[in-house]
Amino acid sequence: MQHPREKGSDMAVARVTEISATSTESFEGAVEEGIARARETLRNLKSAWIKEQRVHLADDGSVAEYQVNMLVTFVLD
Repeated sequence: MQHPREKGSDMAVARVTEISATSTESFEGAVEEGIARARETLRNLKSAWIKEQRVHLADDGSVAEYQVNMLVTFVLD
């Protein structure tokens, strides 16, 4: 029997962490910002699920900031 961590094994264990990110430009910019930040500290990133989107408004009612809350999945070493 092969140990799950040996090379050639099809088994993997993943972890999911929640990230909140913002951009003054767009929701897409907020997603890119969040992924870029996750890439700085996490290895083996596999996917991201956008859980929430919202905007923060300026005093005049215009969009001041876009925010996304996302779940990022990465495979553990």
